[in-house]
Amino acid sequence: MTTTPTISQNDDPNKSKRKTKSKEVKLGVTALAMINVAAVLSLRNFPQMALDGWSMIFWYVLFTITFLIPVALVAAELASTWPKAGGIYAWVKEAYPKQGSFITLWCAWTNNIVYFPTVASFIMVTLSYTILEPTFGTNAVFMTVVMLAAMWALTFFNFSGMKKSTKLSTMGTLLGTLVPIGILIAITFVWLLSGHTSNMGELTVSALLPNNTGNLLQTFTVASSLVLMFAGMEMAGYHARETENPRRDYPKAMFIAAAIICLVSIAGTWAVGSIVPADFLNSENGLNGGIIKAFSLVLNDFGIGWLLVPFGIMLTVGILAQLSTWMLGPAKSLAPAAYAGNLPPLFRKTNKNGAPIGVLVLQCAISSIFVLAYVIMTTSNINGYWVLVTITSLLNIIMYFFMFMAFVKLRKTQKDKPRPFKLPGGAIGMWIIAVVSIGTLGFGFVFGLLPVDTTGYSAIGIATYILGMLFGVIAIGILPPYIIKKKLKKASWLPTKEELEEFEAGEIHDHN
Repeated sequence: MTTTPTISQNDDPNKSKRKTKSKEVKLGVTALAMINVAAVLSLRNFPQMALDGWSMIFWYVLFTITFLIPVALVAAELASTWPKAGGIYAWVKEAYPKQGSFITLWCAWTNNIVYFPTVASFIMVTLSYTILEPTFGTNAVFMTVVMLAAMWALTFFNFSGMKKSTKLSTMGTLLGTLVPIGILIAITFVWLLSGHTSNMGELTVSALLPNNTGNLLQTFTVASSLVLMFAGMEMAGYHARETENPRRDYPKAMFIAAAIICLVSIAGTWAVGSIVPADFLNSENGLNGGIIKAFSLVLNDFGIGWLLVPFGIMLTVGILAQLSTWMLGPAKSLAPAAYAGNLPPLFRKTNKNGAPIGVLVLQCAISSIFVLAYVIMTTSNINGYWVLVTITSLLNIIMYFFMFMAFVKLRKTQKDKPRPFKLPGGAIGMWIIAVVSIGTLGFGFVFGLLPVDTTGYSAIGIATYILGMLFGVIAIGILPPYIIKKKLKKASWLPTKEELEEFEAGEIHDHN
């Protein structure tokens, strides 16, 4: 744990403050923008959106305006005004002290546990296409071993703490995401100029409309997953106080980040959709294998197929870095609830590196069960990837819903509290952002309950699927926090006075 440094009586407190202030690192617009690009941008989303053809541009732009930017701006106001450990949990607790905050925190944590297997499956499919045979991507034993090995290896790696995890995240984002995206987009242009025909078809005004695929319901269902694809935009909100002029610099950074994420996502999706046939994207490993398949088709066509191995390694490093980041961050975010006595002592147990080892092991153990469920579903001709992605999206939606509700309530109940960054527009701006964002979340929740392809489903089958999704969300995200707080909570979960003082001192030190 980090403790607050002591100051002797002979020291000049004002001098100490001046020294501390001079050493503070201020983030510029570019640095702040890149934090969000690293947190949100991911290659894994491209194959899924490529299924929509050119209408993916419509959806990317729409969700950037109605979700990506609002999340970033609202998070900036909340984080700069209440810079407490726990992020969204702390903000919701400020607005709803007795309800909502624990469900928010629980959904923020469990959605990652459900999501880990889908990330690990990307690693598994990439390795099978790169160094083995594509058929290994559907082999139950290979799937299980690789996915579990990746998750447990990263769990133990994160025992070393945030410093090493950050290094992996930085290197992985550069080498495993930004560089491959740039190369894929560039070689797609070369591939098309060499005489190949794009699988995206001709770009027309009608092709940009949401119903161009001929199945509007499927289009809405796929598009609704953008709530998950764009999740994480609130990350830079934690750094809103670390800018020279939050009111001026933060909006600029967020619009730059949103533009980069949107444009790169469109270009990357275009590259995958141009090269990879729709039949493959709709196949069993299409969503996981779309990126490496695009590289494979182009590189083999150019006679340099041997380059597939280094590209596969780069992609694997990138996804390992992202998985590592989402393992440690949410695990650490449980600390405030644990120190409030709402979770057992295991949830506040850390090692000498400040890593929450108890939570890391617990979440990987639970996620391992979802790995087995994924394998069973996939080998039983059920789209296990989509099922887990859907549940993750729905849990995310619940979390963001509480964040926007807290934003509105705090504007009313604590309207006079100084806000280093305040979303512009006054009450009108607040209501526009809230209504648009909550409406977007509602759209994502409703259509997220549907199967990605309703072909072959009867009305009863679709109803059963929807009920199954709802049951999964309730069982994972709603019931556990209720049972823990109402039925299982014990006085022994409360920390000692010394533990609480040490945690609060560390929290104050971290934000000063």
